[in-house]
Amino acid sequence: MTTVFLAGSIKIRHLHDDVQVRIMNILSMNDDVIVGDADGADRVIQQFLFDQGARKVTVYCSGDLPRNNVGGWPVCQVTTYHAKHSRAYFTAKDVAMANAADLGLMVWDGMSTGTLSNVIELLARKRHSLVFISKDQQFHRILSVNDLQALVARMASAARAKADTKIALSSRIESLRSRAMQDNILALRAARSDSSRLAPLEPDSVVPS
Repeated sequence: MTTVFLAGSIKIRHLHDDVQVRIMNILSMNDDVIVGDADGADRVIQQFLFDQGARKVTVYCSGDLPRNNVGGWPVCQVTTYHAKHSRAYFTAKDVAMANAADLGLMVWDGMSTGTLSNVIELLARKRHSLVFISKDQQFHRILSVNDLQALVARMASAARAKADTKIALSSRIESLRSRAMQDNILALRAARSDSSRLAPLEPDSVVPS
C-alpha cells in the first residue's frame, strides 16, 4: 500500500482545482495519507480530506497534541527534544513523515523553506515528489537532483538566499548531487561485473590443448 505525504506552504489558504483533483485521485486509489498539523496548507488539506470523507489519514505532530486535526483522525506523535516551537522542533515531525512516505504531493508558494525541505528529505530517501507551484499553477515532478535544481531556479534571489540561510539549501543540493554521482558509479561497476560474469567463454578456453 502506498503512503502519500501531503503538505504545503503556510501561506497557502486555498487548494487549486488541479490539486484537488490529484488528492481525489489519491483517495480513489485507497492510498494511505499522512499530513501535518500546521496552519495554512496543512489545515486546508485536512479540511478538503474531511469534506471528501477520507478515512485513511494520519496526522503527524511534534509533541503531544496536534494544532489541527479537522477529521479527528489518528495522530502520530513525534518525540523531539528540541526547544518547543523552534524550527528543529517542528522539523522532527517533517522528517518522520518523509521516512514514512512513499511519495509526496506538495503545494508550494515558491518561497517556503519548510515545503522545500520536505521535497529534499523525500529525495534524499530516493522518493519522488509532485510539487504544485501556486504562482505558475503548474505541477513539477521531482525525480532527481536535476529536477530539484530546476525547481529552485524558479525562486527569487532573495527567497533563495533565505533558503540558504535557513535550511542550508545549496549544501544540501550539493550533497544530493554527490550521492547521485556515487550511486551512478556503483551501478556502473555492478553492471560491468554482471556483464563479465555472463559473457560466453572464448572457444580456446574450453578446448583442451
